[in-house]
Amino acid sequence: MSSVAVLTPESFAEHRSGLKDQEITGCVPEDEAYIPTYLEAFPPLPEKGAPGEKAGEPVSAWGSRIRPIKASVITQVFHVPLEERRYKDNSQFGEGEEAKVCLDIMQRTGAHIELSLAKDQGLSIMVTGKLDSVMKARKEIVARLQTQASATVAIPKEHHRFVIGKNGEKLQELELKTATKIAIPRPDDPSANIRITGTKEGIEKARHEILLISAEQDKRAVERLSLEKAFHPFIAGAHNRLVQELSQETGARISIPPPSLPKDEIVITGEKEAVALALNRIRAIYDDKKRKTTTISVEVKKSQHKYIIGPKGNTLQEILETTGVSVEMPPLDSSSETIILRGEPDKLGPALTQVYAKAKSVMVVEVTAPAWLHRFIIGKKGQNIGRITQQLPRVHIEFTDGEERISLEGPTEEVEQAQTQIQEIIKDLLVRMDYTEVIIDQRFHRHLIGKNGANINRIKEQYKVSVRIPQDSERSGLVRIEGDPKGVQLARRELIEMVQRMENERTKDLIVEQKFHRTIIGQKGEKIKEVRDKFPEVIINFPDPAQKSDIVQLRGPKNEVEKCAKFLQKIIADLIENSFSLSVPIFKQFHKNIIGKGGANIKKIREETNTKIDLPTENSNSEMIVITGKKSNCEAARDRILAIQRELANIKETEVTIPAKLHNSLIGSKGCLVRSIMEDCGGVHIHFPSEGSGSDKVTIRGPAGEVEKAKKQLLQLAEEKQVNNFTAELQAKPEYHKFLIGRGGANIRRVRDRTGARIIFPSPDDTEQELITIVGKEEAVRQAQKELESLVKNLDDVVEDSMVVDIRHHRHFVCRRGQVLRELAEEYGGVAVSFPRTGTNSQRVTLKGAKDCVEAAKKRIQEIIEDLESQVSVEVAIPQRYHRAIMGPKGCRIQHITREHEVQIKFPERDDGAPPQENGEVSPDAEFVPRKCDIITISGRAEKCELAKAALLALVPITEDVEVSYELHRYIIGQKGSGIRKMMEEYEVNIWVPQPEKQLDVIKVTGLVANVERAKLGLLERVKELQAEQEDRALRSFKVTMSVDPKFHPKIIGRKGAVISQIRKDHDVSIQFPDKGDEQQDLIVISGYERNVEEARQAIQLLVAELQEMVSQEVHLDPRTHARIIGARGKAIRKLMEEFKVDIRFPQPGSDEPDKVTVMGLPETVDNAIDHLLNLEEEYVSSQCRKSHTHFQVSAVSWSKGFVVRDAPWNAAGNKAPDMSSAEDFPTFGTGVALKQTSVWGPKNELNLGFLSS
Repeated sequence: MSSVAVLTPESFAEHRSGLKDQEITGCVPEDEAYIPTYLEAFPPLPEKGAPGEKAGEPVSAWGSRIRPIKASVITQVFHVPLEERRYKDNSQFGEGEEAKVCLDIMQRTGAHIELSLAKDQGLSIMVTGKLDSVMKARKEIVARLQTQASATVAIPKEHHRFVIGKNGEKLQELELKTATKIAIPRPDDPSANIRITGTKEGIEKARHEILLISAEQDKRAVERLSLEKAFHPFIAGAHNRLVQELSQETGARISIPPPSLPKDEIVITGEKEAVALALNRIRAIYDDKKRKTTTISVEVKKSQHKYIIGPKGNTLQEILETTGVSVEMPPLDSSSETIILRGEPDKLGPALTQVYAKAKSVMVVEVTAPAWLHRFIIGKKGQNIGRITQQLPRVHIEFTDGEERISLEGPTEEVEQAQTQIQEIIKDLLVRMDYTEVIIDQRFHRHLIGKNGANINRIKEQYKVSVRIPQDSERSGLVRIEGDPKGVQLARRELIEMVQRMENERTKDLIVEQKFHRTIIGQKGEKIKEVRDKFPEVIINFPDPAQKSDIVQLRGPKNEVEKCAKFLQKIIADLIENSFSLSVPIFKQFHKNIIGKGGANIKKIREETNTKIDLPTENSNSEMIVITGKKSNCEAARDRILAIQRELANIKETEVTIPAKLHNSLIGSKGCLVRSIMEDCGGVHIHFPSEGSGSDKVTIRGPAGEVEKAKKQLLQLAEEKQVNNFTAELQAKPEYHKFLIGRGGANIRRVRDRTGARIIFPSPDDTEQELITIVGKEEAVRQAQKELESLVKNLDDVVEDSMVVDIRHHRHFVCRRGQVLRELAEEYGGVAVSFPRTGTNSQRVTLKGAKDCVEAAKKRIQEIIEDLESQVSVEVAIPQRYHRAIMGPKGCRIQHITREHEVQIKFPERDDGAPPQENGEVSPDAEFVPRKCDIITISGRAEKCELAKAALLALVPITEDVEVSYELHRYIIGQKGSGIRKMMEEYEVNIWVPQPEKQLDVIKVTGLVANVERAKLGLLERVKELQAEQEDRALRSFKVTMSVDPKFHPKIIGRKGAVISQIRKDHDVSIQFPDKGDEQQDLIVISGYERNVEEARQAIQLLVAELQEMVSQEVHLDPRTHARIIGARGKAIRKLMEEFKVDIRFPQPGSDEPDKVTVMGLPETVDNAIDHLLNLEEEYVSSQCRKSHTHFQVSAVSWSKGFVVRDAPWNAAGNKAPDMSSAEDFPTFGTGVALKQTSVWGPKNELNLGFLSS
């Protein structure tokens, strides 16, 4: 944006008068008009970087000279003589090894290197770059382009470390500076020679520097002075003042070992003269004290020594300062009570007095009181003991847990007073109070407490007693009752009666599949609430979903538990009956018809058949409708849905006969073949019979035309499979089948691998149990058939054989109704194994069957015998309540262990009379007494049994209690339980948080040992985080209320809250102003950290103090000037207020006094602002007056010559002054004029100057 300045004769005269003293060198009479030169009126801009400019040159009219910035790039030039050049025979300079070396150094260091050859064939090298890069490059150039020499310099071994410097910094600096390599011998090397490698010049420089360092160290000295330890305090002086003064006076450093260090040696270091001076001074002090001082010994109780020593030994220093006597204390770990005072004889008396005074200044007394009375002596929230400590603040009272004593420490008189008061409290309490202890099993504790502490609080209020029940983490059953003697006995009786009632309870476990749990509980627990209302005395506990357990636990009175169990079993039976599921394929386009308008059709079918019918979502590709309920009802619903589909379209259903052996090949991998036919034929449904049914019928359903097309494709595909699949059949007795298959399918797998044919044995449901089918290529089938026939023929060759089996093993084979023998017969082709009758004492066992089968059976029997002979039985004691959890769903965990470790595991019979257990808590070994029903027996090889035992113990769940403040529970649970779920998934445990109304400070974690430990650590880590957050919130909650006159509130808040927002931001606090309806309109509340709150309060007080100093003045301004002063959107007035630091208020439209403007601020700023406003008003009014004249005349006398300057460019020869009347030289605003020629003003650009607003 351009601006226009109008220079009148008056303003120019003012300008000239202002410049007289500074720039006008000539002096003319005042009555003569001064004509300035062109350079004076229009001074030229300074030229950038004008050469020859010096620091002493005068400053130009346009400003001060700019200070130059020192460059960070340096240049170093050095010379390599011809005789020291490493590469001398280059055919052409700049192309040999020297150039390659320089290029490599430039890349590695980043410095720029230039080489040049001098007349004497020496090498001149210029290195440019940053200081660090130049120094590194120079070092490498010297090492690689200059021949290297070496020299040694010998200095004392103790000076080597000063050459190396801290962390080797001095040595590195020296090497860079001299461009040499300096090798210093290791500390264990006796040599004192330092080797320097580099150029001759560099070696000389390095040698010089090393000798300088050594010479500097030669000037220093170290003296070690051994003086008796007892005289060290006199040399050091009180608070080490004497030794500090010696150091300052002599300049030497004096090190005296501390009293705790048993050393006599004083070390003095520094310049030789200073060390000698300090040494003489110390010897003089020692000799003087040795001659003048004597000692006395006193016995003081060991417990009082600490009072003589004082904090950090200050008391000893005070005695030394006031009396000049040193007090020597025995070590704290020594049993000696002797204290030695050393000093001049006349001063030992006062020092001894001070020692005794300090020793007896503090008294320690013990008061005997029963440990259970301690908390009553302390009082609620420390009220009783607080009264004593307020009266006697210098007395320290200490209670020790579990001990019947109270320690009092402090000044003698005050301790005696405190002792008397505490003894009176104890005497009073012993008269009024009594206590008793009763052992109650820990599992009953939470029932004694009751919901939200209801039971225990009632007992406390009724009998006026205090009942202390230990935390679960304490693993203690000791309950303590304290209070009025009569109330204690009554409360004890009631607690025992409650326990006896609870011992009559029993616990029963119901096995309910987990999928039914949510149905039994119902939405929001409505259904289970009905059951609980029906059996209010029974507690029903469902397992956590994450545990995937099927055990539902019932606990309560025996009869009620039985009734509740029967009721729940009936509900479960109904659920199982109603959980039959059926899937019906229905074409997608008919789903909306099955649903009906507003769901009428589907609702009717559901109600009439009493089933649950689920349809796929609209955007799903599935066509299956799932029906759930009783089997008969599901089938009825299916028929009705299919009938609707048949009515809606020309749906045809046909059956195709395809041999069952081809079904799998027609279906294809994951149904890919049959799916391709269905998609190709308009989405028809093709249904194959279930595997093993033996049916050859394949059902095709869909539109008539598409069904025929699908039938044709299916038969064609079956024919292709038939051609490639040759089939043969073989007859073999069913008892041979398992032997032919072999153990784990080994035999039949060998036949398949050799021939490539597929061999299909009949399923148990097949009618033809002897028929074996062989499928594959004809050649492969024939070969497999031949091998199988040979095996069967051998099996038909019956032989009889016998073997000897020890009598003690017979029972294993014939027990459990001969199960082992049956397994042998099934596995080895029906071989008959006969053991002698019991009591015959015969060891002969007869085997009859096919030769191969008999041999295999004998081998297997021998293996079993070997296992039995090496078999042991191991008993594992695990509480019965964990047996179901160890077994797992349907015994899967036990089956896995028996298979993996090849052992037998026997669980004991369940003892229903066992006392009920809760929460899965594992008691310590000392408390757990195994019963018969707790013993699990493992049989098998010894090593396998041990592995199985470890596996069983690892499955025992444990429950650990973690102490977590009740206030933190909701944060641990997280939003909608997300926090607790995440922890349970992460650690694979169940975490139980008590109900909010219980307000318990404990969280239970259940699971495997390793998982529980991980979960505990994770939980405690989370608690730490939450506690840190709580502490931070507590610190931030500090509040201060301050009173501020409401009239200052808007100023404190500032425009759009700018001022108060800045205070909040600067001090990190919250500041609340009163609402309009509040009674106390002057109160401002500040909250945050205490320090920040105080700073914010001071900032507001400072602001208020400034506001109180402000004054308000009114000024009358022409209303026509208001808009001009305010400016567009208040920009001008805001700038003015910021400049003068005032607040300016203009009258509202329609005001009685439209010209009254209020200015508020500090007195001096208000006056300045008013003056400025009046000037603005005057300027605006005068400009308005000038505009009101259509023409104005310029005085011929004053403007006859116009504005004249001397030595102007247009006065030069050949130039013409611009014509002021010419529209070309001085164009009018708003018109565009084409400029034809170039004037002395410079090249003329075509401008289109628009309207310039005032």
